[in-house]
Amino acid sequence: MIGIAQLMVILDNSIVNIALPSAQADLGFDDAQRQWIITAYALAFGSLLLLGGRLSDLFGRKRAFLVGLVGFAVASILGGLAPGFELLVAARALQGVFGALLAPAALSLLTTTFTEGRERARAFGVFAALAGSGAAIGLLLGGALTQYVDWRWCMYVNAVFAAVAFLGASLLLPAQPVEHRPHLDVVGTVLASAGLFSVVFGFASAETDGWTSPLVYAFLAAGLVLLVAFVLVQRRVKAPLLPLRVVLDRFRGGSFLTILVLTTGMFGVTLFLAYVMQQVFGFSPLMTGVAFLPMVACIVLAANTVPALLLPRTGPKPLVVVGMLLGAGGLFWFSFLTPESGYAAHVLGPLLMIGLGMGTAMSTSINTATYGVEPGDAGVASASVNTMQQVGGSVGTALLSSIAGTAAAGFAGPPLAAALHGYTTAFAVAAGIFVVGAVVVGFLIPAGRTTARSAVTTRTAPTEPAEPVGTGLVGAVRDGGGHAVAGATLTLVDTAGREAGRAVTDDAGDYTLRATPGDHLLVAGAAGRAPTAQQIVLTDGLTTRGDVVLDLSPEPART
Repeated sequence: MIGIAQLMVILDNSIVNIALPSAQADLGFDDAQRQWIITAYALAFGSLLLLGGRLSDLFGRKRAFLVGLVGFAVASILGGLAPGFELLVAARALQGVFGALLAPAALSLLTTTFTEGRERARAFGVFAALAGSGAAIGLLLGGALTQYVDWRWCMYVNAVFAAVAFLGASLLLPAQPVEHRPHLDVVGTVLASAGLFSVVFGFASAETDGWTSPLVYAFLAAGLVLLVAFVLVQRRVKAPLLPLRVVLDRFRGGSFLTILVLTTGMFGVTLFLAYVMQQVFGFSPLMTGVAFLPMVACIVLAANTVPALLLPRTGPKPLVVVGMLLGAGGLFWFSFLTPESGYAAHVLGPLLMIGLGMGTAMSTSINTATYGVEPGDAGVASASVNTMQQVGGSVGTALLSSIAGTAAAGFAGPPLAAALHGYTTAFAVAAGIFVVGAVVVGFLIPAGRTTARSAVTTRTAPTEPAEPVGTGLVGAVRDGGGHAVAGATLTLVDTAGREAGRAVTDDAGDYTLRATPGDHLLVAGAAGRAPTAQQIVLTDGLTTRGDVVLDLSPEPART
């Protein structure tokens, strides 16, 4: 049900793209108005994601997930029933609002449900396969519904997805009560939402008004100023909307950048290649969707096999870099398309390359971006992933569309050849973005496995090593408000009742200790606080994450 919800949110852009010509003919709006069907969704979704992620942390992930599903379904039905342009735009904006609540709740549920090892890699493989292939699936589904039923069913179908996901989530997902609700950062929320709105609106305006428009630069500059102010505020408030520890980790920071780059290129593939298939090859909307299926199959295959087999052994760096380079190779291959090109000889091969690269890099980066995050930050970390996807899609659509249009306008030849020249130029630029992204991410993400990344600058008991060797446990101790608890004592007890390890947290609340593999009880306590205990399973040769929240109630008095 989590995967279904994510698929619904991701495919909603591409499925509407296919339906737009029919909707325009039915409702009678002009070409200048058409882009707002897409932009309204992107603006609401992109600007409210961080708030949606924090709301899931505040009120419970399952509750946020269910509310998001119901709201998204209602908005979709309103869009399908829309008698005119204005209500359709309003319904799309409402979809974005509830999508901003639904998407981070879905990913944070996955993050907190699957925490370790190959099971987590497989779960995130399925999730990333749906995220990476959602746009192509939307093209296929949208083409079939538009061609054989009615464009309005491209909206109604979301209600079907939502009903299935709601039923499954209600029956199968355990309730996750929120014991310690962090305060809502109102100033940070306003700055982040306004900043992201300005950035997305600026890039969306560039697609229609051109890069010479003062409005584009005004909104982009305002967005940059607001986001810088947001970062400064997050450094000072007690309960930040986006704790900087979530993004300053090099593994997570590199993963966020990877997702941004991947979605930039992915939108180029689905948008421009769809035009090539219909304009150059003469494919119908349905056949265009079918033509993307080999890429979808490769994304699913790679996302569900490569990270599960290799991520625990190699860490994310080689998988992300190789995946991005495979994507770059496929995009560069597309840059050689001509009016005489055919699908089997000139499109199928690069589609397979891009699918393998996207499946490998996207699954790895989403997994890494949410791994080891503290439970109270799971929602906002998940929202950051979705924010990168939405901003990447907006940037990719605007930038590559502008490049394609400029190249086509400067080409001397028939209109079809000029349009194709614009698309191939955009493919070449997208390939360059992937290569630059692979180089930057290669330097940013550390070598090694993500399991060891939290073992930094810790103070442990004298009998313990500063860095875990082989089997170990790392983590952080926080209070209910998310603040570090320094000087907390952690004791690891094995099944025989013997002490298996002991550590003391440093000033940042972090600790590191080494122990033998197996089932253990982790007991944590600090002066003036009630002790707590939790079950920990240590895997041979791996470093496990064990975060602790100490109750704010005082330690029971001794008699």
